[in-house]
Amino acid sequence: MHEATFRIEGDGAYAAATAGTNARVELWCNDHCDLLYVAGGATEAILAHVREAVGVQERLQRPEELVVVTADCLKRHEGNLIETYLARHDCLLLPPLRYADGAKSCRVLALDPTNLTACYRDLLDDGFSVSVERTREIETVTHDAPLLTLDGVLPDLSARQRETLTTAHERGYYEIPRRTTTAEIAAAIGVERRTAEEHLRRAENKLVAAMLEYVRA
Repeated sequence: MHEATFRIEGDGAYAAATAGTNARVELWCNDHCDLLYVAGGATEAILAHVREAVGVQERLQRPEELVVVTADCLKRHEGNLIETYLARHDCLLLPPLRYADGAKSCRVLALDPTNLTACYRDLLDDGFSVSVERTREIETVTHDAPLLTLDGVLPDLSARQRETLTTAHERGYYEIPRRTTTAEIAAAIGVERRTAEEHLRRAENKLVAAMLEYVRA
């Protein structure tokens, strides 16, 4: 089996709602309704988009975090959904759908890698702005969780957070002793020092929070 993660820019109301924010949305479809997890800020704006698009049955909310049960399934309200292309090319969608930075990310599974390629080209031909974030071949499954990958553990970082964190690592910020400073990282990515430090802290906080339960004794 073969897996690819497609990133589709500006695809749908939820993708548009995350544009220009640190928010991320994860969606599990249940055909008659959807379960949404929203984190990273802009929760009220995301909730307004959800109400307008499909309605809200119930929600649990705290600062910068939101769980929503929708009144209807998003698939009934938006055309040219990714599922149409997956069915056409014998591919499977691995939930959840993820929305962040104005784009939708989809994990897609196929028995034949040529099906993934055909699906990707079909999306491009129909005018979608799509890129392939990662691919892998699946030869075995774990004993406890088939198809488990870090995608299900690691949080979504914004483009700026990923860039800042990557630059910091590449330049030796996390080495002992450190080989660079936040000022040098900021200069490398073209932002102010305080901005770089904020991106770095937010990225580190997300990663630590996501991994903590797996390293507790």
